[in-house]
Amino acid sequence: MIEELSQRLSEPTARGLADAVAGAVAAGSVDRGARLPPIRSVADGLQLSPTTVSSAWAILRRAGTIRTQGRHGSFIAERADARPNGRYRRAVGDPVRFALDLSTGVPDQRLLPSWGNALRALGDGPAMHSYLDDPVVPELAEIVLSSWPCSPERLTITDGATDAMAAILAQLGGFGTRVAIENPAFPPFLDLLESYGMRPIPVELDAHGLVPASLHAALTNGAELVVLQPRGQNPTGVSLTAQRARELAEIIAPTSVHVIEDDSLDGIAATPLVSLSTLLPDRVLHIRSFSKAYGPDLRLAAIGGPTQLVGPLQERRQLGQGWSSRLLQRLLVRLLSDPASLQEVQAARAAYSSRRRELVEALAAEGVTVGGDDGINIWVPVLHEVSALQSLAANGIGAAAGSPFHVTVGTDDQVPHIRVTAGLVATNVAQVASALGSAARVGGSLAR
Repeated sequence: MIEELSQRLSEPTARGLADAVAGAVAAGSVDRGARLPPIRSVADGLQLSPTTVSSAWAILRRAGTIRTQGRHGSFIAERADARPNGRYRRAVGDPVRFALDLSTGVPDQRLLPSWGNALRALGDGPAMHSYLDDPVVPELAEIVLSSWPCSPERLTITDGATDAMAAILAQLGGFGTRVAIENPAFPPFLDLLESYGMRPIPVELDAHGLVPASLHAALTNGAELVVLQPRGQNPTGVSLTAQRARELAEIIAPTSVHVIEDDSLDGIAATPLVSLSTLLPDRVLHIRSFSKAYGPDLRLAAIGGPTQLVGPLQERRQLGQGWSSRLLQRLLVRLLSDPASLQEVQAARAAYSSRRRELVEALAAEGVTVGGDDGINIWVPVLHEVSALQSLAANGIGAAAGSPFHVTVGTDDQVPHIRVTAGLVATNVAQVASALGSAARVGGSLAR
């Protein structure tokens, strides 16, 4: 096995070794279930440090490629052993009852529109029972395209944004594909990259979106795809500005790179959408999901883009689930066209914007500065992640650990953070801000 890894080792780093092991498994050169040599043997055989090998094993464990059985050693995982949602589970943690759980990143159920009228109205429409019907309900396509940021050549519907992202990544990438992605990023997207054996390349964020110089460096480093959230980025709340979009488009245009945009805030976003699809229509796949505004169980998202990219997505789905439920699509049509439902969503948008602003202002009074301008989450800097979470738990408040959102963990210049779902803070804002301020300062002062 060591000889096989030596031939595949592209760089003497933990990631390089992890790529070599994953590549050998994918090629069938190493059998699933096979026992890995001891760390010291691998280090000596490949002229690496034991620390480098240990770090590579940690990467492979997170990706579900290997499993460890204590003193019995480490083994190549069987397919059933893979755990591709490791970051997401670490972010939200195991289910714990808090008096106020701000760890989830989910919308407030009390602000979701009622489905009663829409469900009753479904009985008035024609049923669609054929396997050969259009996978996209025409009425839904018409409504969605009326507010799309550009005029995409083709539109399809998937079972939510993560399903859309998974389908796009499977089509445009493969093992070893380098993907430029925001840092911090949405953990399920990082889990997807790890599960496909892709390599995330972190791109810095500032108040205007992706930092151009950082994106340029990622593309220079071989990134073939760019993944970004154009507004209310989860977890930071940062939204892309028009000027920054033009700067990013100028960097991407001379390359062959494709862009995947995930807009998860349609309906409840306080800021207007700025999309790279208006500048690079032949290179961008834009995802719009509806769960934040209309309910997580709706499980629908739209993908729009050039036919050469969206067409194969639809064809591949025919080999699996075929299409997203047309019944749910018709329900969404009713929700998107019912005046009462639209009014409820408008009220929710105003409530989320107000809640976020009030909590950010209250935190500023506590000496804690939070960036971003939209969305239901805030990214709170702390001195020590675990201590901050423990401090909040003692006050009956749950928050999400920040480290799973980072593409790379443990760098010297990385400020610890926690993610807080501000959209769920409807009352007692001052008390919540006080608890967050105390948690942020556990261990010293936030002055830096």
